[in-house]
Amino acid sequence: MEVWLRVRPAVLLATLVMCALASSLSAPDAGFVAGVWPVGLGTGMLLVSPRRQAPALLAVIFLVALGSVAWLAQPLDVALGHAVGVVLEVSLAAWILARPRRGAPGGASLRTDRDLRQWLVACLASSLVGVVVMAVTAGITDVGRPVLTGVSVGIAHLAGQLVVTPFFLRPPEHGAVARGGERVLQWSIVVLAAPVLLLPTAAPALIFLAIPILAWAALRITPWESMAQLVGVLAFAVVLSSLGRGPFPSDPQIFGVPVEIQGVLLSGFAITCAIIVVPLMLRVGEYIGAARAADAERFLVTNIVDSATGVAIIVTDEIGRIVRFNPGAERLLGYRADEVLGEFTPFLHSADAISAKAAELGVADDFVSVILTMVQEPDGSRLRFRRKDGVERTHNVTITQLTDPQGRPTGYLSTSEDVTDSVAAQEALRAALAAEQQAVERLREVDAVKDAFVSTVSHELRTPITSILGYLELLDDGSLGQLGSHQRDALARVMSNSHRLLALIDDLLTLSRVADHGVQVAHEVVDLRTIIGAALDVVGPSLSVPRRLELSTAVPQDRVAVQGDADMLERVVVNLMSNAVKFTPDGGSIAVELGTGETDAVLRVTDTGIGIPVEEQGQLFTRFFRSSLALGQAIPGSGLGLSITRSIVERHGGSIAVTSTVGAGTEVEVRLPIVRGNVQDSTTVVPDDRVDRVADGSSTR
Repeated sequence: MEVWLRVRPAVLLATLVMCALASSLSAPDAGFVAGVWPVGLGTGMLLVSPRRQAPALLAVIFLVALGSVAWLAQPLDVALGHAVGVVLEVSLAAWILARPRRGAPGGASLRTDRDLRQWLVACLASSLVGVVVMAVTAGITDVGRPVLTGVSVGIAHLAGQLVVTPFFLRPPEHGAVARGGERVLQWSIVVLAAPVLLLPTAAPALIFLAIPILAWAALRITPWESMAQLVGVLAFAVVLSSLGRGPFPSDPQIFGVPVEIQGVLLSGFAITCAIIVVPLMLRVGEYIGAARAADAERFLVTNIVDSATGVAIIVTDEIGRIVRFNPGAERLLGYRADEVLGEFTPFLHSADAISAKAAELGVADDFVSVILTMVQEPDGSRLRFRRKDGVERTHNVTITQLTDPQGRPTGYLSTSEDVTDSVAAQEALRAALAAEQQAVERLREVDAVKDAFVSTVSHELRTPITSILGYLELLDDGSLGQLGSHQRDALARVMSNSHRLLALIDDLLTLSRVADHGVQVAHEVVDLRTIIGAALDVVGPSLSVPRRLELSTAVPQDRVAVQGDADMLERVVVNLMSNAVKFTPDGGSIAVELGTGETDAVLRVTDTGIGIPVEEQGQLFTRFFRSSLALGQAIPGSGLGLSITRSIVERHGGSIAVTSTVGAGTEVEVRLPIVRGNVQDSTTVVPDDRVDRVADGSSTR
């Protein structure tokens, strides 16, 4: 159709005029019963032209039809009836052929069975219109017998539609099946056979020998060549008929048939050729298209299968003979494809592998039972394969039964991957995890023993250390006699180290208490302002003797109530303030700030001390951890304070965070849930000036 879109309308019009005149000349009785009038050419002109030009084209077709009949001295009313019939026929045929269908871009094609049915319907429907119009015309004009005239014209116009309209439709897009030599031979036979078969008048049956030759063309050469041969043979028959020669002469005395149906023989031959050639041409196109699609799909599947070098793909027929063995199977199993094609698959597995799989699946100990059961497992399972070198490898196998379109089994497809190494790795990982779990359990036991030992030793050490401190105090106050200056200096050192040892023991006991029994947080409501005041009493003396540090505090006027253990919470504040004092050089400052949020009380302790390296801040809450700066400056400490602090805070439902910069100081933020509502404190605010001092935010040195 795309070719005809580029043909000039003048050429089509000239062709229509010449064909119309030739058709009238070939008809008996001076053209009333027209020969094969080119209604198909008129239909084609409508198909290849824009729709807006249809009215003008129909007017032109009407005039050509009118003139071609009236020019041969037929009555005007007969010519008018013929012209009206032609216009109706081409309009109906073009409308049916161009009508869009569901699932197709348009009806102007001739490639599928659906297109073929639409084409036949269009041709038959238009010819029936011609039968009716010409029968009515014959009856009105009283020229000829209406029924015979209508049938004769309808058959002639049907032949014209069937032969010509395929040129204006999209034919199958396939080349010639025949090679060059066969095409030349086929064309030569057509050219030579047409005169031989059409010229004899006494043997009209010979003309039907042309049909196999045309069918050969439809099956072996291109659609355009096939249609061209069809039109050429029929055109030659029309010319001979108009000259009174050939098997379809216009002389009514030759066959003794009524003048109205003299042209039926030629039209019938044209119809016979068209309905054989066109469907064959279409069927060949479908078969070639299907074959190309199948070849493309087969090529794609082959490429996919052959490129899967990491997967063994084995295809068998319905009785288990190998029909395909891809490169992946060659690589994984060591066999070449030509070594295994036609063989049955059991040789790929040892008897032990089949027995083990049968026991796993709970089926009979034979190959067929195992395979048929594995077919029912769509996710696949593991099976040992025996390589050509005798080594067994574990594969993860999926077996699928192949069936034809009718559901009959045609074979089996096995796809597998070698998972031997991954299975071994999984087993090793499983063993390592088991060993690690045992080690963790042993470490837990060791940790429990260690904690019990630390707790016991701490309790045992606390009593003698307390006794030692008691005797040291007696020596210090002179109860046991006066001491010299050197003796007092030594006594001070002993007392200092004894207090440090007692503080370490207290830390160990607190840590043991928190770890073993936790902190009971629901037994009292306390005011954090009181807790801060108590902590100041403990830490305050160390700010000025022997240190020179500035302390600032800021707490709300209203109470800040939390639920928990007052002693433990005081321990938190003391630890944080003690760390600030310990790690802040002389002349530095420490700030204690208490505030409230929507749900939390926020306690911040900030100092201008030595800070903590960023890479070490993640270990701050680890027991016995001490920063490199503290170790480098020989600052004493046990490394338990922050660990104890976090445990207490978390037991109270709170959180603790540290922000620190080396050389700039550290800020520790503690958040604890606030108690809302009308509750009574279990503690009381200290009535002396200590609380006033804290609330006012004044400085203490």
